Amino acid sequence: MTEELKIRKLYTVMDEVLSEGDLTLETPIKRAVAIAVIKNPFANSYQDDLSTLSNYGEPLGELLSANALKGLGISDGSEVESYGKAVIVGLKGEIEHGHAIIHPKIGAPFRNAIGGADKARAVIPSTGKIGGPGTSIDVPVHYKDSEWVVTHADTITVMVPDAPYEDEILVALAITTGGRPNARIPGLQKEAVL
Repeated sequence: MTEELKIRKLYTVMDEVLSEGDLTLETPIKRAVAIAVIKNPFANSYQDDLSTLSNYGEPLGELLSANALKGLGISDGSEVESYGKAVIVGLKGEIEHGHAIIHPKIGAPFRNAIGGADKARAVIPSTGKIGGPGTSIDVPVHYKDSEWVVTHADTITVMVPDAPYEDEILVALAITTGGRPNARIPGLQKEAVL
């Protein structure tokens, strides 16, 4: 069964962290999450072959990474330091439906948008859950060249008030221009992996 990708809504959230604790940041950290709310062609029905959903990954990766960059106000990914992805599947779907979208094919276009696989070498952190309209999700992010860089391990919480409906899937890609504000715990630093 091959179904055309149907997007009901695009949503982009951006924030800019200017200070943390009592300290003003020398360089503010921008964070953006681009979201697509799509129709789940397998809602309320079991399918062994989830390749239709996997094939949605590539166009969603291109669209959402471009929207996230636009949300940060940058045209290329050279300023991006961290990335992550998440999915919320509506109540008539299976968690596997969401993972079919965010694992096999979404990564390549996402990496290409922020400099290519040689500039984004780390696994893209991800999470998924089942939920209804207004469900929030913590999108995990970490340094794009190594998941072991301690200063960049973080989450960005997002939600869309009217999504996902029972027969929808919410797909989110997140990017940032820095790690946690005033990060200072010991461990691997980004300079060690450049």
